[in-house]
Amino acid sequence: MTKMVDIGDKPIVSREAVAKGEIRLRPSTIAAIRAGRIEKGDVLATAKIAGIQAAKRTPELLPLCHPIPLTSVAVELEVRDDRVLATTTVKANYRTGVEMEALAGTAAALLTVWDMVKTAEKDARGQYPATEIGSLRVVEKRKRATRRRGR
Repeated sequence: MTKMVDIGDKPIVSREAVAKGEIRLRPSTIAAIRAGRIEKGDVLATAKIAGIQAAKRTPELLPLCHPIPLTSVAVELEVRDDRVLATTTVKANYRTGVEMEALAGTAAALLTVWDMVKTAEKDARGQYPATEIGSLRVVEKRKRATRRRGR
């Protein structure tokens, strides 16, 4: 039987998760990103917005995830010589963790980078021999009891 897990009896706890991943790109594509020469526009700004949006909409993507009232989502991108690294940090005060939201944010940011640079990444046959998304993982999660206000 497939079902959403009952979290009704769990306490509300301050939760944070950090997920990372990377997309490998051609050096010429990295140079174009750095120079702002990607036809679709600002790759990094767009990828950050996509990552934030994906974290907020995770229950729409993953059918058994609870809708969580997120208090913070931050997506950071770092351009290296042959790749772009993405890190998403998600926070909430809730009854279940935010790991899936952090992973969804990172994945969407990386997919957005790919979408925006795909014309620069294609070879003569229209394939992507150098482009690769990988190392998608949760690198940290924390939880701590929340303090009640007014006490």
